[in-house]
Amino acid sequence: MELNADFTQKVLIQSEDIPWKASPMPGVDRRMLDRIGDEVARATSIVRYAPGSKFSAHTHTGGEEFIVLDGVFQDEHGDYPAGTYVRNPPTTSHTPGAEEGCTIFVKLWQFAPEDRTQFRKEMDADLSNLGDGISGQILHRDARETVRFIALTPGTSFEETQDGGTELLVISGTAKEGGDKLATGAWLRLPESAPLQITAGDAGATFWIKTGHLPFAQAPDQG
Repeated sequence: MELNADFTQKVLIQSEDIPWKASPMPGVDRRMLDRIGDEVARATSIVRYAPGSKFSAHTHTGGEEFIVLDGVFQDEHGDYPAGTYVRNPPTTSHTPGAEEGCTIFVKLWQFAPEDRTQFRKEMDADLSNLGDGISGQILHRDARETVRFIALTPGTSFEETQDGGTELLVISGTAKEGGDKLATGAWLRLPESAPLQITAGDAGATFWIKTGHLPFAQAPDQG
């Protein structure tokens, strides 16, 4: 399966407007944003766990990165409330679920094979004032990518151009980018060297943003 697999093209999806599709696990639905592969896939998705649902125990051969958007995500390592950013690198394993239900934004098979850095972080804690109505923090940085959380006050603009491409998810509020309106839940991917100019709406905006990573995009071995 291929979905939004051309990384030279801009993609904007208002995720709350697309239907949920059932996953192979009962009670777990997803909205697919991009995908290369079948059930073992390089994938970016929004996943919804119904109360009491869970996946069976599994190992992340290609790594897993996720944000808890609402509710509390759980596994044998602890509880992860809304606003938590998590990196589970290759070779890590768990049994994920949600007693009360939750929604997460998740990326699979997008780690460097040798990455072993596992952590969780509150995205909106200890933000630095970056000036001109912008605050944020670096969530993760390595040779392949930089991941940040950015908060904009109402009407504030954030501009940059990244050689390795840009991907962002609007966590709260609304914004405009290139003439397009981005509602809460909007997912935007810009190709390498494409400029980003995003302006927050009347209530401000917060977003997760990853840059530099698109040159490394490839599908897992399906053999």
